[in-house]
Amino acid sequence: MILQNFTIIIEKDDPHGWHAYVPELSGCHSFGDTPEEAKENISEAIWAYVSEKKEQKEKIPHKTRIVDHMTLAIPN
Repeated sequence: MILQNFTIIIEKDDPHGWHAYVPELSGCHSFGDTPEEAKENISEAIWAYVSEKKEQKEKIPHKTRIVDHMTLAIPN
């Protein structure tokens, strides 16, 4: 078994709740009523995506980005 990290983005998606996606996995999206539900659902979507790629004997894309946070002082 190989451990692989995936970047997941969870954003508010009015009026549908929360939208989760994996930038490295084109087309891998999911939704949830809460951020926690969206995270759980995207986990299932990642498994489905990876399973399909393995079945088709295709490479699973790897992480190609760095995610960081920045705090800036914005003038009023």
